[in-house]
Parts: sequence; structure tokens; C-alpha cells
Amino acid sequence: MKAFVFPGQGSQFEGMGKEMYEGHDLAKSLFDQANDILGFPITEVMFEGTSEDLKQTKVTQPAVFLHSVITAKLAGDAFQPDMVAGHSLGELSALVAAGAIAFEDGLQLVYQRALAMQKACEAEAGTMAAVLGLDDEVVEKACTDIDGVVVPANYNCPGQLVISGSIAGVEAAVAKLTDLGARRAVILAVGGAFHSPLMAPARDELMVAIEKTPFESPICPVYQNVDAKAQQDPAIIKANLIAQLTAPVRWTQTMLHMQADGMAEYIEVGGSGKVLQGFIRRVERRFPASTLTV
Repeated sequence: MKAFVFPGQGSQFEGMGKEMYEGHDLAKSLFDQANDILGFPITEVMFEGTSEDLKQTKVTQPAVFLHSVITAKLAGDAFQPDMVAGHSLGELSALVAAGAIAFEDGLQLVYQRALAMQKACEAEAGTMAAVLGLDDEVVEKACTDIDGVVVPANYNCPGQLVISGSIAGVEAAVAKLTDLGARRAVILAVGGAFHSPLMAPARDELMVAIEKTPFESPICPVYQNVDAKAQQDPAIIKANLIAQLTAPVRWTQTMLHMQADGMAEYIEVGGSGKVLQGFIRRVERRFPASTLTV
């Protein structure tokens, strides 16, 4: 069974999408449509912007979404998923590619998500840190022992868990986890405390938009971040998507569930094409891992 997976923030790169735009009429039409929907020429930033330009949240999230979704659409018969999943933002890409949300609605949700998250970051400062070389249970216990807001945010692969919360809480956790023997515990250069309670205002704002958006049953099971389980019921998919902003990304658990359900091949769609492949190899090396090309 083929699993198609969609990356989130951090997979952007300079010039992303330019070759697709210049080489495919469908891609040009979708990119032009995106400029109209967003109200600014995102293609200019994607095609000509610097890496710093691409790091702006209001640009990064729609840019990665567009690159992934348009890649899937251009692939034609090569995109025939038995299952899909997306890492954080990538979950919206996966839902659109699998037919659960229309392209236009998905892009609008992504942009609203980006703006809501940026607003939450500005309202209350927060940060994240990557912790390497400790069991998940050790990191989880350390977070509960900290006097401050700090929680597991991204279960990326065995031995790599990202934590998120207030600046003081994350700094205290980093110090504690270093003492506990982490191979590395380092603050990340991010704009806020994503997938933590500090994103509650963004979750509440996005909830209104999600509830107004039409959802259909996807063409295949979608493994969602919140519960790492296969879902095809639009009501459950909506509820999980609303909860996602303040809940951890259970990527390790997602890969294990896909494996248990028969995954035999793993294909990354969009972005730089390397981030998620690295994670899967830490979970299970025997699966062929590749990048969808058009």
C-alpha cells in the first residue's frame, strides 16, 4: 500500500514552484488563482524571494501548501494513495489532495491559520526546542515537572521530540532534559509556541472558519495528527483539525499506525522532499521512501 505524506513549515525553499508554473498550464492556473484568493502575489515570493522572505508565517504556510497540492494534482495517475497524512500544516495539504476539502477552501483555511497563529504569537511570546536522544516518556515526565507552560509538541521520530510553550518554561525544560542525558536539547528559531496551549486563541479563531467550510469523505483514509488514526468521517476530520493547533503532532505514532495498516511504500509530496523521509527512516528503514516528482 502506498502512503503519500505532506510536509509542513520548514520544507520551503527558494524558487519553489517556479518550474511547475512555467512548465504546466494547470499549475499556472492554480498559482494565479492562489494570488487572487490571497490578495497578494505569493508567486513572486515563492519564485524570487529569499529564504528570509519565505520564513514569514503568512507566506510559508500557503507556499508549502500550494507546492504540495499542485505537485499532487500535476502527478495525475501517479498520485493514487491508499492512505495519506500531513505533518502539522501538511495535514491540510493532505486533506485537499485526498478530496476532503476543495482547493480554494483549503487555501483560505491555510491563510487564516497562518494569520491566526501569527496573532497568537504576538499576543503571548513562546518558543520551541528540539530534544534528541531521550525516550518520549522521559521528555513527557520532565515537561509535567516544570513550573510553567511546556508540553510535547512534535513526536517526529524515535529519539526526536519537539517541546513547546512559554519562553521560561521551555528554557527550564531544556536545562532539565540536558541534565537527564539528552544528546541535544536546543531552542529552535521559531516565531512562537506552536502546538501548545498558547495557540488556544488561534484554535478558537480557526474553529469558526473550519466549521463553515464544506468537508467531504476523502478518497482514502487520512491519518490525522491529533490521534494518529485513519479517518474518513468528515465530522471527525473537522473536530481533529480544530484540535490540532493546541495538540501535539503524533508523527511517530502515525507512521507506526500506517505500518500496522499495511503501508509498504512512503512518498513525500512537495516541499524540499527530504524532511519526512528522514523521520520515516528512523521509524522503519525497510520501506522504500521517495519524493513525488512531476
